[in-house]
Formats: sequence, C-alpha cells, structure tokens
Amino acid sequence: MENALKQGMGSSVFAFRGYNVTNIGKTPELLAHDEYGPIVTRHLREAGQICSDVEGKRVNLVARAKKRQNTTLKTYGRALASIVAIELAHIEILETYFDIKYTDAKMVVGYSLGEITALIAGGVYSMEDALRVLLEMAKDAAKLASNVSMGVLFSRGASLDTAAVERLCLEISSQGDGVISISTFLSPNTVLLLGQGKTVDEFKRHMKGHEAFPKGVHLRKNPHRWPPLHTILARQQNISNRASVMLDTVDGGLTTPDPPILSCITGGDDYTQINSREMICKWIDQPQKLWDVVHQLISSDVTRVIHIGPEPNIIPATLNRLVIDVTSQMNAKSLSSLGLRAMSQIARKRPWLTQLISSDASLLRAPFVEQIVLEDWLLERSGDGASAQATKSE
Repeated sequence: MENALKQGMGSSVFAFRGYNVTNIGKTPELLAHDEYGPIVTRHLREAGQICSDVEGKRVNLVARAKKRQNTTLKTYGRALASIVAIELAHIEILETYFDIKYTDAKMVVGYSLGEITALIAGGVYSMEDALRVLLEMAKDAAKLASNVSMGVLFSRGASLDTAAVERLCLEISSQGDGVISISTFLSPNTVLLLGQGKTVDEFKRHMKGHEAFPKGVHLRKNPHRWPPLHTILARQQNISNRASVMLDTVDGGLTTPDPPILSCITGGDDYTQINSREMICKWIDQPQKLWDVVHQLISSDVTRVIHIGPEPNIIPATLNRLVIDVTSQMNAKSLSSLGLRAMSQIARKRPWLTQLISSDASLLRAPFVEQIVLEDWLLERSGDGASAQATKSE
C-alpha cells in the first residue's frame, strides 16, 4: 500500500481541513505512537509557544490533545494553532517514515484554515509568522461569534439561485438588526450562511412564498456558534485591514506554493510569487468557493485525495455526497428494466446534477477518485507489532 501511495503521488491531491467544533481526531493515538509521537509533540509544542507569546500566558497544546479538550469560543485560537500543527506533523510523518514527499503531489487544496496551512507547508510563510497573524485575527473573530449562527441552505431539486440568496441576505442585513452573508458555496444546491442575531431565522421566514425558494429548498440551523470568517461580518472588527497591516511586515510571501494550491478563495490555481498577502485578506471576508475547487479536481486527472488533519470533515463530506449522487444517477440510467418513467422520476430528484452531467460528463469520475484519511492510514500502517502501541490509551 505504501508503494502504491508513493507511486501515485503525481495524480494525488493533499486536502487540508478547516476549523470545526471537534478538532482532536486521532491525535492522542498519534501522540502515543513510538515513532510518530515525537513529531506530533514537537509541532504542537512549537504552536503552543506561539500561542503563549500572543496570549501572554502558558499554553500546552500537547496536554489539550491528550485530554481530548474540544473547542469553545474562548479557546478558538488554540484550536486553530492545534489544527495547523497537527496537519504539518502529518506531512512530516509521511516524509520521514514513508518517503512520500509533500512536493510530489499534483496539487493541494485547503478549506478555510486549511488553505493557510497549505501556504505554510508550501514554503510561502513560516508557521510562526502565519500563526501570529491568525491568532491576532482569532481574538476578534471569536468575539463576533458570540451571536453568530450558521444556516445550511440546500435544495432537493434544482440548483440554488445564488443571486437571489445574496439579494435576500442584503435585504435582511439592510434592516439594521444584524448582518447575514454566504460563507461557503458547498455545491450548486448547497450554501452555508452565517448571520448575526435572528437573521438566519429571518432568512427562513422570508423564504416562504418567495419564488426563488420553491418547496424543495430548505434551511437548517446549526446549533453552534461560529466565528464569521469568509463573510462581510469580519469587517466589523476591521479584521481584514488589521491583518493586511500585519502581513506587510511579515517575512516571506515572495514565492509560489509548491505544490500549487487550488484556492477556495478564487476557485482556481491563482497564487503567484507576490499575491499571497492579497489572497489572505480576501480569505478573511469573502466566501469560500469549495464547489469550484471540487469541480476542478474531479475534472482533472486526479485519482486520489489524501485528507490531512484531525477528523477531516467538510471536503470529504462534500466529495462523498457527490459520489453518492453520481452513483445513484449512474445506476438509475443503467436500470433499463425500470422503464423511462421510473428513471425520469429518479433523475428529477437531482435536476441540478443531471444538468451538470449533461454539460460536463467529467463529474462521472467522482466515484473513481480514491479518498484516504491520513490519520487513519498512518495508524493502520503501524504494523502488527506497533499497532497496539499506536492506539493504546493514555
């Protein structure tokens, strides 16, 4: 398996995860591993020292991971630092023990925080410089999060009318009772909304009877509070401008990432030798174009996506949903015994996908792209003798 993974790196993509309410994953098991443990410990200690310097008090990220302490808004910055450190440790473990080089990958993607990690791993910024900027932003982002809710807006039928979504967000925001904005384009039929106060509830109320939101469009409210990065809400604390000022005097930022980064900021391979500072500022207050990135991956000759970080969530979930939908669509078209009427009923459940496949058959490749969750893969590769050591309890 190791040889197959190494040989296929030229058509592989590293995918870095972003922030979530759970950020521990298999990190305690990796810390307990005889070989992996020292690498993970070193990265967490380095990130913890940066946190300590910024916060002005001692931060022990190793202890937090061992105790499986999940995130609160008070520890938002520490969660960001932990995720970055663990992702970088995963990369070093691959290179040290499996001779799989990060730079051998075809390209890299990163959702939200993951794109910042990709810039570090790609040699554009040091972890210390990038984390200091992140941690300074995190303070005010966490303050804004105290009254920010997430809404998952999705359609069971046609693609969402995103222009209508943006217009309704503007209309609600203009009432002066809080701002609501799209934070991520997950797919043609799903977006994430972040809104202050009761704005997500207001959005749901305005959907009723609205011609742009027919019966098959739904909004589900997430119970957690979320720092509103990737939305215009971040401007309320001047986070973008303050980050820009910090970045002006940060070392680095004068090389293109290696491997190239397919950016969720723009949806394309748009990093140059000199624009990473500008891109990071856009990363703060503009929505993530995850679907554009996923579509480009599937449309290319990529055969494998390797998910980096503890308990990766958004990117694998998006790819898995696409695989399920495409597989169902393919099976429906092959079941000729059902007859045209039954087949059309199945297709009508995913008209957004039917339309896309009709214009771009490359989406049919989705079920054939292998996905590997690296933290699981690393523990499975420990060998029979080391496996128990890798997974022993603290």
